[in-house]
Amino acid sequence: MKFHILRLLSVLFFISICSGLLWHYINHRYATHKSPRKVTQCPAQRNGNPTIDKLLENYNPKWKKQQKNINSFRSSLGKRCNGISNALVTQDNSPVGTNISFDASKKKLLVTPALFNVLPKESPFKKAPWKTCAVVGNGGILANSSCGKQIDSASFVIRCNLPPLSNGHEKDTGKKTSLVTANPSILFQKYHGLNKQIKQESFVEAMHLYGNALIMLPAFSFGRNTGVSMRALNSLQNHGTDVPQAVFFNPKYLRSLAGFWRGQGIRSARLSSGLMMVSLALELCNNVHLYGFWPFSIHPYTYQNLTNHYYDNKQVNKRMHAMPAEFKTLLNLHEQGVAYLHLGECTS
Repeated sequence: MKFHILRLLSVLFFISICSGLLWHYINHRYATHKSPRKVTQCPAQRNGNPTIDKLLENYNPKWKKQQKNINSFRSSLGKRCNGISNALVTQDNSPVGTNISFDASKKKLLVTPALFNVLPKESPFKKAPWKTCAVVGNGGILANSSCGKQIDSASFVIRCNLPPLSNGHEKDTGKKTSLVTANPSILFQKYHGLNKQIKQESFVEAMHLYGNALIMLPAFSFGRNTGVSMRALNSLQNHGTDVPQAVFFNPKYLRSLAGFWRGQGIRSARLSSGLMMVSLALELCNNVHLYGFWPFSIHPYTYQNLTNHYYDNKQVNKRMHAMPAEFKTLLNLHEQGVAYLHLGECTS
């Protein structure tokens, strides 16, 4: 009888030791997953993901502007691309009778009087430089960032691919928009190519969200994009008031830009809209701040899982874009004091 009691006590003691160890482990794990506001914003050597840790080992959230580096980078970019004059197709750079060579296909399009008349007379970017640019990517890291107020305080705000800015997103994204890109795939999928008036009216109504911004369309990338881009332009001109102005990417500028970044090691089939807009901002603005640029599914500070975009989890076309390579480029710009890459919460 005593043997059985001793055996039972030994089992109970063993169970209590195991329970204590398990409880200690759970507490330790919970302590390392606190809310974003209580986590020190210093991701280096904290993430546990070798790829991310390697990328962030030199990242300093206390960014320091390096004017010499900014001047050097801007000069190199401007000499190669001249985004101020060439980023858009205008009457200045595309007179009647010239050919527009598409940047993603072998097609060419003659500038007719009809096309010439819908182009802006000159580049709206000749007002540059602006004091501060905020370039807002659509990464899931922007969710719960509280960056909206800081973004809206910028002189010039650039957004990508007609992102949602209402229904609670405003706190994280802001609403001010000076320039927004529009991928034609959105116009095909959401507005059926703008082939019917009801879809054109729906499109115009949705575009009121962006105020008097410029909407940049790649009308001369692929042949199928020309018609839908022209319909977008006509819809905004004919069916709305106080709506954005549609303008067209200049394929000559995009080819020059692709060549510039190829020299920096980015060899994707096509640059992402985000990197295109960062490049433009570096020519247009004295101070460039980047938000929502993080191509990974784990938050660098909180370890929380992230959706691909702050508003959905639709994946990017990895065959077209080299997102990790582009992000490494943005990190380099941050480390060199050229552009401020925000990865944490905005506290002011």
